Amino acid sequence: MAGSEDRINQGGSPLSRAAIRIGTRGSPLALAQAEMVKSGLAAAHPALAAPGAVEIVVIKTTGDQIQDRALSEIGGKGLFTKEIEEALADGRIDVAVHSMKDVPTQLPEGLEIACLLKREDPRDVLISSRGSSIADLPRGAVIGSASLRRQAQLLALRPDLKVVTLRGNVGTRLNKLAKGDADATLLALAGLKRLDKADVATAILDMTEMLPAVAQGAIGLEIRATDRRMRDFLTPLHHAATAAAVTAERACLAELEGSCRTPIAAYAELTPDGRLHLRALVAKPDGTSLHRDERSGPVADAERLGRDSGCALKSLAGPDFLA
Repeated sequence: MAGSEDRINQGGSPLSRAAIRIGTRGSPLALAQAEMVKSGLAAAHPALAAPGAVEIVVIKTTGDQIQDRALSEIGGKGLFTKEIEEALADGRIDVAVHSMKDVPTQLPEGLEIACLLKREDPRDVLISSRGSSIADLPRGAVIGSASLRRQAQLLALRPDLKVVTLRGNVGTRLNKLAKGDADATLLALAGLKRLDKADVATAILDMTEMLPAVAQGAIGLEIRATDRRMRDFLTPLHHAATAAAVTAERACLAELEGSCRTPIAAYAELTPDGRLHLRALVAKPDGTSLHRDERSGPVADAERLGRDSGCALKSLAGPDFLA
């Protein structure tokens, strides 16, 4: 982690006018991801390795401030991006670092995702001392999770499980689990890897039982659409295969008009023959109804592939499913 000399807080004054100011949430994972961007910029542009050339600006979001309720109850994904995007739009920062699974499909006018870093492992993990797999958990086990996507897929597999809201950063959730607030929890493997905590996982879940959130494991860098200077800085960091996969997944989500109130999952990946393969699902929060779609297409048609998948899921689910 960078020292305090590398950061300024929202509303504070910069210690020096850096060439680039990176905006991020203040959680340990968010800061680790911002540091990845800072290191990537320094590696791609040696001048940015100089002390003070790049600053990390910590911005507290509404989603970070409200920890006692599920996101679906307080407004959804944009709660983790709104304040950061406001700072980007008014020039307090030059680039925003986001976990792409937190980013709404509709961006504010004048902003765009200009770069996607290479994706980390997108799978979910089970963490529990009560069982080595979802099937192995005792009957009626309490699962702590704030994700309706995870809840729906868990209950579709095991209707006897009880899911309770468990929010907070990775450390907070692990502490709550250790205190006995739940028998198990599910977390993204990508975040655990970036925090060097992957060893806490009891089991890595196969995608046939737990399909990831849209864009899980992907880091997106958002800039002002008119900022050609920042776009040029970020070009060497962009990972085309990740961008294609995320484009398909987010197009599917947009077609479904999905939010944190609707359990939606999707994962796209390149196949050995160079095509894009997409799996997606939509479910009822209680797991009683779940619809899946799977298809492949050319990488150049990533957005259409996602839209077609979303349309197929809407047709399968029916008009009242997403109401």
